[in-house]
Amino acid sequence: MNTPSDSTQNATSPFVFEAAGLKKDYDDGQVHALRGVDFQIREGEFVAIVGPSGSGKTTLLQMLGALDQPTAGTLKYRGKSLLDLPDPAAYRAHEIGFIFQAFHLLPTFTASENVQIPMFEDHKSRAERQERALELLKAVGLEERVNHYPAKLSGGERQRVAIARSLANSPSVLLADEPTGNLDSESANQVLDLLRSLHADRRMTLILVTHDMSIAACAQRAIQMKDGRAVFDGDLSNYTIT
Repeated sequence: MNTPSDSTQNATSPFVFEAAGLKKDYDDGQVHALRGVDFQIREGEFVAIVGPSGSGKTTLLQMLGALDQPTAGTLKYRGKSLLDLPDPAAYRAHEIGFIFQAFHLLPTFTASENVQIPMFEDHKSRAERQERALELLKAVGLEERVNHYPAKLSGGERQRVAIARSLANSPSVLLADEPTGNLDSESANQVLDLLRSLHADRRMTLILVTHDMSIAACAQRAIQMKDGRAVFDGDLSNYTIT
């Protein structure tokens, strides 16, 4: 069986993601989380998905990460249907890096050990995992916190550990769900600066969900969600969202 990386190598689509008519219903069709969403995301773009709570933005992000499936419509990753993946877990492990608002660090693991968790999918040796974790923690400015447990880290430091963990298997796409939601303004700005730097230096595709327009404005492009629909898609610099 091909891995997601193998199966997408020969794809000719210029887009990382393509969605057409994407719908998602819950509660036997009583709740319409997505109501026909269309968009395309190119390699290396930094896209913010912005909107209030209940607008459908997190549902959309979960579909991009193959954590949920639409009720109707099509969704492709590098020209291949995400709905027909033979192994969604392998796709998530090798193609996608996740960053969550709540960090999701294991409290009994050190920073280094938390970063190493995704590497078990690749059957790396212990020495290889430790070396890779140190490299990534250095990249996010935490080389002095390698052996610290989450309880001994600030909120901003915990999120930087989570970002390092998201890079463990060298994904080409980062999906960030409200990554600054639990941080004070100074820590939030530091995390945003780090994400922008990673996007530029590693040429990664970065998709960030937020309810905050000032954060969305940091992206190259924004998709505004409202009541399950994409009501705006473009550069925010000359557009005022109401």
